[in-house]
Amino acid sequence: MNGNGEREKEEEKMEEENDEEKRYKVLMWGYLPGVLTHKSPLTSPVSVQSPETGIDVQSWKDVCGGGCGFAMAISAGSGKLITWGSADDQGQSYLTSGKHGETPEPFPIPTDDPVVKAAAGWAHIVSVTEKNDVYTWGWKECVPSSKLVANFAAGGSVEGDSFRKESSVLTEQESPQSQGSKLTASSVAHQDNKKAEETAKRRRTVTAKQELESPPPADESLSAPPCIVELDPGVKITSVAAGGRHTLALSDVGQVWGWGYGGEGQLGLGSRIKIVATPHLIPCLDMSSHGADRSLRSPQGSITPGSETRKALGSYIKRIACGGRHSAVITDAGVLLTFGWGLYGQCGLGNTNDVLRPTCVSSLLNTRIEAVAGGLWHSVCLCDHGRVYTFGGNQFGQLGLGTGADHAERIAKCIAGDGTSMVSLA
Repeated sequence: MNGNGEREKEEEKMEEENDEEKRYKVLMWGYLPGVLTHKSPLTSPVSVQSPETGIDVQSWKDVCGGGCGFAMAISAGSGKLITWGSADDQGQSYLTSGKHGETPEPFPIPTDDPVVKAAAGWAHIVSVTEKNDVYTWGWKECVPSSKLVANFAAGGSVEGDSFRKESSVLTEQESPQSQGSKLTASSVAHQDNKKAEETAKRRRTVTAKQELESPPPADESLSAPPCIVELDPGVKITSVAAGGRHTLALSDVGQVWGWGYGGEGQLGLGSRIKIVATPHLIPCLDMSSHGADRSLRSPQGSITPGSETRKALGSYIKRIACGGRHSAVITDAGVLLTFGWGLYGQCGLGNTNDVLRPTCVSSLLNTRIEAVAGGLWHSVCLCDHGRVYTFGGNQFGQLGLGTGADHAERIAKCIAGDGTSMVSLA
């Protein structure tokens, strides 16, 4: 009996040690000015301190960083959205993160319903609750003109009519349906004028660099508190993605909805519409976007029939991602489609043109893509055999190619050692 008792104690001790080894840490590095008093970037991984509210970091998921200096995560145990990392002089990110600095704290979403999915953009956040309510807040142009449910200053409930009027003046909203013909004609004229195109590219480059280096101003009149996103009846959102100033949402039937800024085509609606003020369905698998693509031609050069083309692309979307000003989606067939700003080749189509509609990345058609992520100027995707492909801007070595090239317009393969990848995409 004594021998059995000692053996049981030893086994219990081993189990406790194993449990201790399995404990996770959340690490952070980069630009999170609210974490350190001197506000310098973290050049190496540092553990995120546990919230004082007792929410254990062991249960965190969907950890991600906002573009202008804040971070967020979901506490799976409590269903709370956690934010931290911004400083009081960091503009919109400070408002978007709930004015949380060094210590992670729950963001006061005006509902007790647990958050199940969330994503952070440049200066906005979008979340999905267990009851399928979609909330978003931050920069007003990222928030659909809908019913406000909270107020940054007072924390009260407000009807959305006044916000809609103010937002329409601020963002010069336009409807894709009503303005489609005008914008399409404008796009054609723009493409015909190469000088204008180069001027526009230079202007967008300067703007992007300004966004990277300068946080937006801390003006509460430009920032919207949590707002419920009104989707069509019966639409159930399973995943969300946030870009620089746009948002994508994926439904349970594989449809993609988008709203926000679309000036470079990142909303995939076929035009350079500035602001999409309400969620719109993005025609990701519309055959008119792919019918003339060489990647979908038969060996003899003729266009494949519509049904065969659709079969090659897939039947629905299973993954979504937003970069700074571009977007990417993956179909159930593992096909990667991209659209939006293309100045650095971040759409992977072999050129630096903007892409106004979801377009197949033909060089990866023979590779099944499982996951994709977008940065400000580049894209990264993971295929089913573990290889990582990167393309786009390489100003800071973000493509991991070991070269000093400024950008890669075509797909570049990144392999670690024996062919297994050391990059993990959620």
